[in-house]
Amino acid sequence: MDRTFNYGTGHLSIGICLDIAAGKIKGVITATARANIERSHQEVAQIVERQIPVYGINTGFGPLCDTHISEEDTSLLQSNLLKSHSVGVGKPIPKEIAKLMLITKVQALAQGYSGIAPDTLDRIIWHINNDIIPVVPEKGSVGASGDLAPLAHLFLPLIGLGELEEKGKTKAAIDILKAHGLQPITLGPKEGLALINGTQFILSFAIKAVQRLHCALQLADIVGAMSLEGLMGSARPFDPRLHKIRPYKGNQLVAHRLFTLLDQSEILNAHANCDRVQDPYSLRCMPQVHGASRNAWLHLKELTEIELNSVTDNPIIFNADDTISGGNFHGQPLALPLDYATVAAAELGNIADRRCYLMSEGRYGLPKLLTTDAGLNSGLMIPQYTTAALVTENKTLCFPASADSVPTSLGQEDHVSMGSISGRKLNMVLDNLEYIQAIELLYAAQAMDFRRPLRSTPIIEACHNYVRQYVPFIKEDRVFADDIKQLHKLVTNGALLATVDEAAEKHNIKLDNDDEFGIY
Repeated sequence: MDRTFNYGTGHLSIGICLDIAAGKIKGVITATARANIERSHQEVAQIVERQIPVYGINTGFGPLCDTHISEEDTSLLQSNLLKSHSVGVGKPIPKEIAKLMLITKVQALAQGYSGIAPDTLDRIIWHINNDIIPVVPEKGSVGASGDLAPLAHLFLPLIGLGELEEKGKTKAAIDILKAHGLQPITLGPKEGLALINGTQFILSFAIKAVQRLHCALQLADIVGAMSLEGLMGSARPFDPRLHKIRPYKGNQLVAHRLFTLLDQSEILNAHANCDRVQDPYSLRCMPQVHGASRNAWLHLKELTEIELNSVTDNPIIFNADDTISGGNFHGQPLALPLDYATVAAAELGNIADRRCYLMSEGRYGLPKLLTTDAGLNSGLMIPQYTTAALVTENKTLCFPASADSVPTSLGQEDHVSMGSISGRKLNMVLDNLEYIQAIELLYAAQAMDFRRPLRSTPIIEACHNYVRQYVPFIKEDRVFADDIKQLHKLVTNGALLATVDEAAEKHNIKLDNDDEFGIY
């Protein structure tokens, strides 16, 4: 690993953050960042020594903010904070999300406004670099005074409590620390508060959602183009002139991709002069629908990158005589775009389901249910039931969590974002969307086979050939769940998108004409 990222002084992108989590990049603290961290740590020491009243350093928390804490108890206050706030429930979050939480927390603390001790940051980085990751329950954050409960669980191992996952096995944190010759650390003034104040739970779900939705958007155009070929639709609605006079960035990108994907297709050329005036919306309006979801994704990406490089704990330490107890920990800036992106992801599933239904109707020269022996065989009747079920489940998940607020902390925290729920719900919708896209791929590949011997374009043919390596043409009924499972792997493991990239490079085709829609 020869690539490094400088915590606290470098600009952290979504792609870099994911690469650190994957072990492709090593995060380090430079001398400049370490000096900033140490300076802030010493400012906190000054506050304690001079008995300057500052929230969370020598006062209680939340509604106890007026309670004075003696100098000798300031350290105990911080460890008690981690214990008392560890109230999460439910299944553990994915290990990758917990690791992203560690990475994004280091980036925030290393900027030198939080009073954290350098040794504490070094211990957190040890967990990242050795892939020894805390176990964090999925539920319990209201996304306002930071993601208090999940962050408290995330950092319990620092003081020898909680659980850690190492090499796929979960054990008590104290046992794993001892096995590596490490002792729990003693938190100094403000350190516990700096650790659990912040939006890193919301942020980490946002990072993963940006990556997953990006893949889903790329696939939506590919599979949509395959479906259009199977249905012998028209590429005219993707003419760049049309989208120049309604110039939404996402719409223009999708139109460009579709127009390029379908250029010089034998299938399209074979019906260029047919008497069909226009296609159904699920084909004709892909730039407008996929494009709108692209626009929502772009908004989420932009705000997620701002959050990645922000300081979100409280209070902020400028110096011993200049501290601000504000609200940088409030999750609303991410909660709203996460809810917006949830609708955007659901809409990709809605339009894909309509294309599946369209391919099963027996229109445009396709056999009913995409089988030549309907009756004895049900063909592709029932997979669309699954897409219908998943689409409806996604609709139920689209209610914006950020539209609700339940006051907490005896009214001190009287407006909360619920952004933690927004982030989790978006990823649940993406789970369903990936299955919907796998099923559309099943339909589209089958429909294209009925257009033989006509061929599509190099990229679409490469995708069709790759699918056929795993899922053969359907001649008679079989257990279609097995096909869906295979195609789901191609959707989620990046293999199909890699096939697209390889074909594009081989044939010198530029699909994406706007770098703004990348994650680096």
